[in-house]
Amino acid sequence: MIDLVTLGVTVFMGFFAIMNPIANTAVFAGLTASQPPHEKKQTAIKALIAAFFIVAAFSLLGKGIFQLFGITLPALRMAGGVLVFMVGYHMLQGSSSSMQTQNPSKEAEDVSISPLAIPILAGPGTIATAMNYSAAESLLHILITISAFGVLCLVTLLCFLYAQKLVAFLGKDGVNVITRIMGLLLTVIAMQMLIQGVHDAMLLFTPAGG
Repeated sequence: MIDLVTLGVTVFMGFFAIMNPIANTAVFAGLTASQPPHEKKQTAIKALIAAFFIVAAFSLLGKGIFQLFGITLPALRMAGGVLVFMVGYHMLQGSSSSMQTQNPSKEAEDVSISPLAIPILAGPGTIATAMNYSAAESLLHILITISAFGVLCLVTLLCFLYAQKLVAFLGKDGVNVITRIMGLLLTVIAMQMLIQGVHDAMLLFTPAGG
């Protein structure tokens, strides 16, 4: 039971760091600045529902995707580690990775799916993290991964609904500090994924008894 709780907290913190609700709240506020309050609420709900189902789908279909394309878990962990490291590195520099951001046209009618849901909330790093935590484990571990992301979506929704107050309270410097802290945590998570991937790859390709 303790191990499952620890796993849940670990998964939640991993998602929290890579999705960075605080920094994304500032992005959300900027993207929806011209929208009336009721439209902002609809945009936030639609974006987070879309992001949740995207991540849940990749968590559930991880093993199937591996089998279909002949992908091994060590390969995912190493590739995911690189992607997560890139996001974390850019956050440490005080900027967002190009994998997470997109400059939407001013004429865009709906920003909830793109760029909010994809790639800001459910970008390559988030998807790789979800698959890394769920692909090699039991259904229980997959459910824990999806549940942890669901809780994070609710936390992010609250941040989005109170975006103006939160951004005003933290200020630009506060958001920058949190972004850098999350970036540092992400780089550590990425290195752990890479180390685990290399270790698993060595075991996978080392002959038994060799």
